[in-house]
Amino acid sequence: MSSAVARLAERNDFQQIFELLGVLAGNDNVLAAESGQAHWEGLITHPGTSVFCAELNDRLVSTATLHILPNLTYLGRSYALVENVVTLPDHQGLGYGRLVMEAVTEAAWASDCYKIMLLSGKAAEALGFYERLGFSTDEKHGLSLRRVPPRLA
Repeated sequence: MSSAVARLAERNDFQQIFELLGVLAGNDNVLAAESGQAHWEGLITHPGTSVFCAELNDRLVSTATLHILPNLTYLGRSYALVENVVTLPDHQGLGYGRLVMEAVTEAAWASDCYKIMLLSGKAAEALGFYERLGFSTDEKHGLSLRRVPPRLA
């Protein structure tokens, strides 16, 4: 991995984040144009939400969204939820996803979260990626109830 840096996404990153999320969800499932820009600004200014990205030569190649949520258990310590983790296909396996997830993890621990949760697709590569980062399926089962059908790969 060359000189990539992990950083918080900014307002002017919308178009590149749109392209990354299109890889994850398909462009038809990501808000575009003015509506997308407005949602983007709401997302990155939402209390407890941070979008991290890996930037390589002025190009965003990976991203993940971190939500830190208040809680009453664990003596009021928050917990973290990670969503929308994606790396451009031609940059996968080069350490950029790891770079973003390490930034996400560091931010969650710095906020005194007691755990970080995420759901992963069923692909073995995705599961192995998260397991190499220390995530485990041993303790809990990830479940979801969807109002919108999942995208087909």
